[in-house]
Amino acid sequence: MLKNLYINNRLYISLVALSGIMVIGFIFEIFFIVGKFLVVSIVVLAIIDYLLLFYKKTELVEAQRILTERLSNGDNNKIHIEVKSHYKILVFIKIVDEIPHQFQLRNFKIEDVFECEAEKKYQYILRPVERGEYDFGVTNVYVSSKLGLLSRRFRCKNNKTVSVYPSFIQMRKYELMAISNRLTDAGIKKIRRIANNREFEQIKEYVVGDDYRTLNWKATARRNRLMVNQYQDEKSQQVYCLIDKGRTMEMPFEGMTLLDYSINASLVISNIAMQKQDKAGLLTYSNTIDNILPANRTSKQMQLIMETLYKQTTDFAETNFEQLVSTVKYKIRQRSLLLIFTNFEGITSLQRQMKFLKRLATNHLVVLILFENTEINKIIDNEATSVEKVYIKTIAEKHRYEKKQMVMELQKHGIHSILTEPEHLTVNTINKYLEIKAMGLI
Repeated sequence: MLKNLYINNRLYISLVALSGIMVIGFIFEIFFIVGKFLVVSIVVLAIIDYLLLFYKKTELVEAQRILTERLSNGDNNKIHIEVKSHYKILVFIKIVDEIPHQFQLRNFKIEDVFECEAEKKYQYILRPVERGEYDFGVTNVYVSSKLGLLSRRFRCKNNKTVSVYPSFIQMRKYELMAISNRLTDAGIKKIRRIANNREFEQIKEYVVGDDYRTLNWKATARRNRLMVNQYQDEKSQQVYCLIDKGRTMEMPFEGMTLLDYSINASLVISNIAMQKQDKAGLLTYSNTIDNILPANRTSKQMQLIMETLYKQTTDFAETNFEQLVSTVKYKIRQRSLLLIFTNFEGITSLQRQMKFLKRLATNHLVVLILFENTEINKIIDNEATSVEKVYIKTIAEKHRYEKKQMVMELQKHGIHSILTEPEHLTVNTINKYLEIKAMGLI
C-alpha cells in the first residue's frame, strides 16, 4: 500500500519551514518549544490524512479511457476519460494519463474537485502526425484530501495499442458533403460544364427547370406531352493516385511530411472518385515500384486503399521516373487520370524528368501535384531589416518564381498541374478532379 503513497508539496513546505524553526531554536529556546509542538501537529495531521485516503484497500477510484480502435493522422482525435470516486468525502483528484511517446506531452494532467461519490467525464485532443502503432499506458489518478499533505495513487490499467491510419476523418467529411452536394462548404469550387459530355441515362417527362435544349421531339410526338433526355456524368473512368516516396517527400510542414499529406489527399480523392461512380486505383514508387492497386469500384476497394496507404514508408531514395513510365505502360492500359504526388525543388530537376512525364501524357491525362514551401513564403512576407535578410529574401523569391516556372513549363507540354500549400492539398486536388470531369477530358 505504501508504494501508492506520495508526499504533496504542502507537506514538503511544512517540513522545510519546520527545519528553519528548529535551527533558530538552538539560539532562542522558545522557537525550539514551538518546533516540537509543530512536529507533533504535522505527524498527527499526516496520520489523519493517511487514514482518510487509505481507509479501504479496495480501489476507491475508477478511471476508464475511451478511444477508437484507430486514430486519424493529421486530425484532432478526441480521447475521453471517465472517472468515478467512491470516497465518502470531498477529494482533490489529479489525472495523469500515459500518452504515447510520439506526442511528446510531458506535462499532461487534469485536476478537479470531486464531491462525495461523484462521477465525471473529461475529454482531451491528440493530433498524430505520423502513421503507425501508438501505445497508451495506464491512467494514474492521484487523490488528496482537504488536508493536502499526502496523495494516494490509483493505477487504472487502460493499456491499449491503437493504429494511426491515413485521415479517415477527412475522408468521411468530404464523403458526406459529396453525397449531400455540399462540397462548396469546404471550399470546393462549382465548375461550369463545358458542352454536353455526359452519358445518356433515360427519357423523362419535362418539368419546369429542365434544359429545353434536351427536348426529345420524337418521344414528345408519341406521348403527346413534352419529354426530355436525362443525362448523367460519365462513369467507370479510372483515377489513379501515384505517390512519390522519394527523399523530397520527407520535407515536414507543421509536423507532417509531404508524403503523409499526399497519402491523406489520396484517400479522400479516391473516395470522392468512387462516389462519382469512377474507379479508384493506387501506385506508390521511389527508385522502384512498391505497390500497385488496380483501379476498381468494388465495395472492398476503399478498405484495400486504406490498408495499402497505411503501410507506406519512405526509403529516402532518388525517384526513378523511367521505371514509373515503364510500369504504367504495361500495368495501366486504359486511358486514365493520373494524379502524381511529387515534389521538385528546382526547375532543373523538373526538366530532367520532363521526357518521362511527356511519355506518360501521351496515353493518359496527367496531373502533376507540386508543393509550395510555406516557410519560404513566410520569409518573403517578412520585411528585410538587414543586408543578410535581403540576400535570404532574394533567394526565397527566386525559389518561389521557379515554382511558377515549373507550372508554365508543364502547361507548355500539355501537362496539367497543381501548385498548392500542403494544408490545402486535399481541397485543390478535388477541385482539379471535378474540373477535369466537367470538361470531359478523361
